[in-house]
Amino acid sequence: MFLSVFDMFKVGIGPSSSHTMGPMMAAARFLDMMRASPFAFHGLRASLHGSLAFTGVGHATDRATILGLAGFVPDTYDADKAEAVLTEIRATGMIEPAGLQPMRFAPANDLIFDYDNPLPGHANGMILMATDAQGDVTLRETFYSIGGGFVMTEAELAAGKDTDDGAPVPFPFKSAAEMLEMSTASGKTIAQMKRANEDSRVGHANLRSGTARLWQVMNDCIERGLSNEGTLPGGLNVRRRAKGIHDKLLEERGMNLTAPHTINDWMSVYAMAVNEENAAGGQVVTAPTNGAAGVLPATLKYYLDHVPGASEAHVEDFLLTAAAIGGLVKYNASISGAEAGCQAEVGSAAAMAAAGLCAVMGGTPQQVENAAEIALEHHLGMTCDPVKGLVQVPCIERNGLGAIKAVSAASLALRGDGTHLVPLDACIETMRQTGADMSEKYKETSLGGLAVNIPNC
Repeated sequence: MFLSVFDMFKVGIGPSSSHTMGPMMAAARFLDMMRASPFAFHGLRASLHGSLAFTGVGHATDRATILGLAGFVPDTYDADKAEAVLTEIRATGMIEPAGLQPMRFAPANDLIFDYDNPLPGHANGMILMATDAQGDVTLRETFYSIGGGFVMTEAELAAGKDTDDGAPVPFPFKSAAEMLEMSTASGKTIAQMKRANEDSRVGHANLRSGTARLWQVMNDCIERGLSNEGTLPGGLNVRRRAKGIHDKLLEERGMNLTAPHTINDWMSVYAMAVNEENAAGGQVVTAPTNGAAGVLPATLKYYLDHVPGASEAHVEDFLLTAAAIGGLVKYNASISGAEAGCQAEVGSAAAMAAAGLCAVMGGTPQQVENAAEIALEHHLGMTCDPVKGLVQVPCIERNGLGAIKAVSAASLALRGDGTHLVPLDACIETMRQTGADMSEKYKETSLGGLAVNIPNC
């Protein structure tokens, strides 16, 4: 089993990796299928199902699907150009992706939110169709956005193509137990094993430059979030708070009366800055999802700016360790809120961040595994119930608390010797079972929890 650090961490746009980035990538894949087809196409249609339908408007799924069919992809997304293209499509009812002739596509008629017919493969399902001159469907594909920006066709999902089928890697661990066994046998840390795997696939130079870019985008996102003010889009009238909190924290620096617990506010504000940017549709890094994108950058920022002796030379080890843990969670359970609730998103992010922090603070592989388990264990059962289908309430604050839990979990693990009762593998399996048992209304549908108990929402 191998999931690259660049699979777990993707540069993209908000507000959702599964509901925004995933549909956009699915549309890009569908365009490639059309370009490879011998047929001439004259129109496009799309239908959104399950969670993509129920929370699609709040997550900008409709917008992402339209832009994806127009040729946009998350990694190179240009916001100003996107606005101009959207306006033109809505005005003309035509869409013009590169390499294909102009086609009919009127969003009001050709993009359907199907609330009544969930697709069998995953809660996040969508069907894309291309039509001939008479309007008959001549190409059709079902896609599933399975979390974290990962997209699969119906056939790929059925064939188990979410698992790795590339060339062998030096350390192909698919469980935490195997990871620790390989670490003991090789004498390598988790980051060193993960680096060897990455080097065998992407090359050392690409790994170094790629991880540096990931942290740069993460840190830039924090800085933008700490600078921007105003009200977030979507109708809840949620005010951005990160800048105001950060300004007060800066004012208090150096005061003898500052309480020790104020460090929690620093962790929270870093995470909130990211998730406010995400909610506004800004550029973020999935970590492992957009809804949980603030936890890991906040924890890494805390390490670099507040921990004595911290060094940016350790950023790659942090990301590699975190990616190793995230890969285990994705492979053995889920990182999708629509599949397993927020335990799969913020819980997974906290486990990844705790592992990364523990590693760069000198933890052994056993302590790193313990840190990840502590963080995930104390998110078990957490539901995904975004108010009005927006990635704002409770998501923004929840990332802050996830970062605090991650740091606490790493600290607790470092106080021990790595010996503990509940293995990480057992915790991951428990999360999977809990997600399977969880009512659908608590899995990113906005049909339960806070989403139905907030007045006027």
